[in-house]
Amino acid sequence: MYILKFGGSSLATSDRIKLVAQIVQEHLKKDAVISVFSAFGGVTNDLLLMAELAAKEDLSYKEILEKNEKRHLEVIRELIPVTAQSAILSKVKNQFNRLETLYEGVYLLNELSDKTRHVVSGFGEILSSLIIAEYFKSLKLDSLFTDSRELIVCKNSNEKVLVNYELTNNNLKDFFAQNKADFYIVPGFVAKNEQGVPSTLGRGGSDFTAAIIAGALDLDKVLIYTDVNGMFTANPNLVPHAYSLKDISYEEAMELSHFGAKVLYPPTLQPLLDKNIEIHIKNTFEPDQPGTVVSKSSQKNFRWVTGITHIDSIRLLNIEGSGMVGIPGFSKRFFEVLFLEHINVVLITQASSEHSICIAVKADEAEKAKEALDEAFQAEIAFKKIKPVEIEDNVSIIALVGDRMKSHHGLSGKMFSALGNNNINIRAIAQGSSERNISAVIAKKDVTKALNTLHEQFFEVPSKELNLFITGVGNVGSKLIDQLKKQESYLLEKLRLKVRVLGLSNSRKMYFNEDGIDLANWKDLLDKGEKANKEEFFSRVKKYNLRNSIFVDNTASPEISEWYKEYLANSIAVVTCNKIACADAYENYENLQNLAREYGASFLYETNVGAGLPIIDTLQNLVASGDRIRKIQAVLSGSLNFVFNNYNASEPFYKVVEKAMEEGYTEPDPKIDLSGVDVARKILILARETGSKLELNDIEREDFLSQESLNSKNNEEFFELLEKDEAHFQQIYKEAEENDCELKYVAQLEEGKAKVGLQKVDAQHPFANLSGSDNIVLFYTDRYAEQPLIVKGAGAGAEVTASGIFADIIRIGKK
Repeated sequence: MYILKFGGSSLATSDRIKLVAQIVQEHLKKDAVISVFSAFGGVTNDLLLMAELAAKEDLSYKEILEKNEKRHLEVIRELIPVTAQSAILSKVKNQFNRLETLYEGVYLLNELSDKTRHVVSGFGEILSSLIIAEYFKSLKLDSLFTDSRELIVCKNSNEKVLVNYELTNNNLKDFFAQNKADFYIVPGFVAKNEQGVPSTLGRGGSDFTAAIIAGALDLDKVLIYTDVNGMFTANPNLVPHAYSLKDISYEEAMELSHFGAKVLYPPTLQPLLDKNIEIHIKNTFEPDQPGTVVSKSSQKNFRWVTGITHIDSIRLLNIEGSGMVGIPGFSKRFFEVLFLEHINVVLITQASSEHSICIAVKADEAEKAKEALDEAFQAEIAFKKIKPVEIEDNVSIIALVGDRMKSHHGLSGKMFSALGNNNINIRAIAQGSSERNISAVIAKKDVTKALNTLHEQFFEVPSKELNLFITGVGNVGSKLIDQLKKQESYLLEKLRLKVRVLGLSNSRKMYFNEDGIDLANWKDLLDKGEKANKEEFFSRVKKYNLRNSIFVDNTASPEISEWYKEYLANSIAVVTCNKIACADAYENYENLQNLAREYGASFLYETNVGAGLPIIDTLQNLVASGDRIRKIQAVLSGSLNFVFNNYNASEPFYKVVEKAMEEGYTEPDPKIDLSGVDVARKILILARETGSKLELNDIEREDFLSQESLNSKNNEEFFELLEKDEAHFQQIYKEAEENDCELKYVAQLEEGKAKVGLQKVDAQHPFANLSGSDNIVLFYTDRYAEQPLIVKGAGAGAEVTASGIFADIIRIGKK
C-alpha cells in the first residue's frame, strides 16, 4: 500500500488537481493508495485571517469568505460533470455556512480563542478532500473518503501538538481492517482532541497526518508531493545555485526543518523513526524526478555538510550581570520561567564567565519572554545585580547541518572565515552536542549574502563568484568590459572564477541588473539606464549586499575617489586606475589603507603606476620580504615617453602631443601629463609604498613648459600656446641631439626625497632606447645594490591599463 501526501501548491487550481489524479492513478496500477490532501493553496491563511478580522469587528472578513466560497465552487464546476455536482455543491455550501456561523460568533463576542482558531483553520482540508473525493468518483475509481478527525486523537496546548498514539493507532488499524478500497482519501492537518472537539496538528500538519497513518499501518515509505524536487542544499529562492539532495538522514531532515526548510514539517519524523519508514519528497510537477529520500542513514551523501538553512522570525534576548556569576540555580530559574510561559527556545549560548545568557526565541514571543523574566528577576534588577532583559531585533539564524560534520575538523573555521571575509558579523554561536549543527546569529540584512557565501564555500565546484560594479566606461572601461567578456569561459574553466558585472556607470547614465548585465549589449542597456548619481550608485551596491563585491573605478575623477572610503568601510573591494586617492593627502591615503585592513576589503591600484606593469606589486613584495629600498629611478609617463620618442623637431611639438592624445596615451587633459603632475603623483605613490610619508607638494618638479601654458584654461588654449612655444621645444631637442642624448622625463626617489623632470640621457643608460610608450623602473635595494631590479614594458594605453585592472580583479578572486 502507498501513502501519498499532496500539499496546497499541488492543489491550487483544477489543472493541478488533474495532474495529481494522474500521479495517483499511476500508483494505483501497482497497489492500493492512501492520499492525504492539504487545503487548496492559500486557503488556510485566509481562514485564519478571517478569524483575526472578525475578532477585530472588521466586516471585510465576509468578502474574503465569499471569495473562497466562489473559488471552491468554481473548482467543482471545472472538475466534476454537471450531472454529479448537486451533492458536492450542497456539502461545500453547508461547510461554508458553518464557517460563516463561527465567524459571526467571533465577531459578536469580539474574541478569538485557541479552540476556535483550531476549528476554523481545519476547514480547508475538509473542503479540498470532499471535492477531490467527488472528482475521483467521477473518474470511476474505487475511492473512499474518511474524515481523519474520527481517527487521529491529539492534545493541543498553546499550539503544541501531542498525539495520543495508542488511541490513534488503534483507530487507524481498525478502520483500514474493516474498510477495503483501492483508494482512500484523507484530509490532512485535522484531528480531534480527547474531548472530541475538532483540532489540528499544527501548520504543515498534513505531512504529520501521512506519517501517523504510515506508522500505524507499518508502511514502507511515505511519499510527500510538493512543488520542488525534494530538500535542497539551501533555499533555492535565495541561493540560485542550490540543488536538491538525493539522500539525507532523519536527524539531518529534522535539523533542516527546524531551522526553516519548509519542505518538511518537523513532527512528521516522530512516528517514522523507530520503524525506519522512509520519506520520499517529490515534485508534483516533475513526478519522474528522484527527489529526496529521508531515511535512517545518509551515507550515500558524500559531503561533510548536508545543507544550509536559516530562521528569519526570531529575536535575541540577553540577560547579563555580576549577580549571575557563580550563583547555583540561576539558569534553572531562567529557563523555568520560559517553560511556564510555554516559550520555545530556538538557540542558547552562555559566556564561560557565566556573566550573560543569550537566547533566541520566536519574534512574536520575545516581549512576553522579556516581561516574564524581568518580573521573575525584579529583585536582582532592583539591586542592580543584573540588568533588565535586552531584546535585539532584525536578526536571523543560519545553520550548517550534516551528520558527517562531527568527523571532520575545521568546518566551523571555514564557516566563520567565509562569513568574516564578507563582513558578516556574528552575534552569537551555538553548536549541538551531536556536532550535527553549527548555528550562528547574524543581521537579517546579511542572510542572502551569508547563505550564498556558505553555499559557495561548501557545495559548489571550487569556484568563486565576483560581483563587479564599474564606473567609467570610456577608453579603459570599454576595453576592460571587452576583456571580461572574452575571458569569461577561461576564467570559469581554468581559474574557477565566475565574474559578473552588475552595475555600470558613466558621467550621464547608470544601469544595474542583479542577475548580471549582458556584456554583449552593455552600451544599449547603459544608454537606456537611469540618470547617473554617485551616491545612488553606492547605495545600490550596498543594498545588493553581495559576497565578493568589487567597485571598479576607471575614471580620473576626484569626486569618485572620495567614495572609496565608503565602499571599503562596507567590505566592498576597490580596484582603480584613478591616481587621485593614493596621491591625495597622506592622511587620506593612510585612512584608505586602514579601512581596507579593518574591513577585510582589498584596495588595489596597480595601474596607478605603469598601467599593466607589476611595479607596485614588485615594490610591495620587496618591502614585505624585508629588503630596504635605497633608490628608485623611473620613466613613469607612457605619454611623455611617447611624445619625446616621436618628437624630432621635424614635426611641431603640439602635433605630436595631439597624436598621443588621439591614441589614448594621455589623460583627457594632456596638461596633467606634460606638466609632470601625473609623474609626480606616481613617484609619490611609490614613495608611500616604501613607507615615506611624503605629500604631493614635497615632490620637486622641474617644468619644461612655459608658465603661461601651465595656466591655460582648456585644451584649445593649451595647444595654441604649445604651438606658440615651438622654438623652445626645438632648442631643448637640439641641445640633447648635440650631446648624443635622448630626452626622458625621469622620476627619482632617494633618501626620502623625490623629484621629477626632463633629463638628457646618454646612449648607455638603461633609460635610452625606450620605445613607444614604454615605462621603466629601476629598484636599487640592499639586495639589488649594484645591478638594479628592472621592470620594463608598455606603460600607457587603454588596452594595457584595462589588463592591469583585470589582473587586480583576478588577484581578489584568488585571495
